[in-house]
Amino acid sequence: MIEFQNVHKSFGELKVLDDLNLHVEPGEKLALIGPSGSGKTTILRILMTLETLSSGRIIVDGDYLWHEEKGGRLVVASDAHLHKMRNGIGMVFQHFNLFPHLTAIQNIEQPQILVRKTSKIEAREKAMELLGLVGLSDKQNHFPHELSGGQQQRVAIARSLAMDPKIMLFDEVTSALDPELVDEVLNVLRRLAADSDTTMLTVTHEMHFARDFADRVLFFDKGKIVEAGKPEEIFTHPKEERTRNFLSKFITVS
Repeated sequence: MIEFQNVHKSFGELKVLDDLNLHVEPGEKLALIGPSGSGKTTILRILMTLETLSSGRIIVDGDYLWHEEKGGRLVVASDAHLHKMRNGIGMVFQHFNLFPHLTAIQNIEQPQILVRKTSKIEAREKAMELLGLVGLSDKQNHFPHELSGGQQQRVAIARSLAMDPKIMLFDEVTSALDPELVDEVLNVLRRLAADSDTTMLTVTHEMHFARDFADRVLFFDKGKIVEAGKPEEIFTHPKEERTRNFLSKFITVS
């Protein structure tokens, strides 16, 4: 579903991704962990076309993302092509980014109507279904300021799901929440991971959640994948000293 080929990304002199090669299977659930500044969020932002790459190639669902090969050379994709590719990808950010003047159900309806050209009746039906999925059927007519942070984040997740993305990206979706609200959002993501065949990548510092959520865990440091494997391998018996040092701040490892 996703393939990074020798991807480099720099911001001026700062190298954020260093010759990254990454392969993600359809329906796979990946947890990206590692210290701040290791390149995890940049991967999501590049997939969402919010950042370009310095060099390399990315293929999503069989089609190129940023660079197209023409006449033996790579050229940057057009805006129209990026828009087409972005339509198959949903992203939930650290901050909820809901429209403050729209109710919860309207926040989920409007993107369907404006972008997908869905009828108002169909958009309303899907919005209600998704509000039920995230446990907020009784909050459909509440405005964002009337919802807790955890409730707002669950509306944001429902809004992204309403666009029927092939790929869902979650960027530290609990980092802006009060601690007592974290579990309600993570439980929604756990259910999605268990019940959905959508390919999902999440950047998280919640190690116990990553263990439950992921088919595969990738530990990043300094723009590189230091170690990758199944959750029980990474969290129980990490092979690399750098991985062990990082995880020891969160959990007991051997």
